Amino acid sequence: MQRTYAVLTAAAVAVATAVTTAPTPAFADHEDTPTVRQLLERCNVSTDLCEFHPSGPPELFATDGRVVGSEVFNCTSGRQNMAVRWSDTTSQSNSVGLALTTEAGFGEVFSVSYEQSFEHTWTTSHTESQTTFVNTGPGEVGWVERRPQMQRVHGTYELHFGSRQWGHYIWYAPFTAEGPVPGSPNEVVTQNVRPMTDAEEAACP
Repeated sequence: MQRTYAVLTAAAVAVATAVTTAPTPAFADHEDTPTVRQLLERCNVSTDLCEFHPSGPPELFATDGRVVGSEVFNCTSGRQNMAVRWSDTTSQSNSVGLALTTEAGFGEVFSVSYEQSFEHTWTTSHTESQTTFVNTGPGEVGWVERRPQMQRVHGTYELHFGSRQWGHYIWYAPFTAEGPVPGSPNEVVTQNVRPMTDAEEAACP
């Protein structure tokens, strides 16, 4: 029996591309196309083979700045180094919206492939806690912003089924995951100040 191969595009379009032994891909006729989510939910559940193939090394990037901790108010007549204690958690996400846990078949496959390919463990969630001192002048408000370092991994899942699924034995599903990079030297934490509003000054003790 000759097996046909199908490639699922990132947009999960309504037409599946079948790859046969011929050099030119052909289109499957009158076959429903599964979503990436439907395929990944079957990974290591009803597949003979499920593997993740990274398309390259992780892309490192910084998120937008976000306020961490609480604002501090300098109600004195002199400059103050004011302590802002904060804790901030960054978590993973992915292009499918499924929980990427080791309990999920496709999540375990991803984690194993990532570790084998890049020789360190995929981090699902990371919490950073610090005390940052903000130098504030009289009548100023201080706060801290953080830009967590993240990584983005692109790749493709290869799934083999023992019987035809949506007209094919083998499917390829594109996948992208993002996760935190603990201990990155490029972590950005900034101290910021602004003048108090009239209401804030009135609230000073």
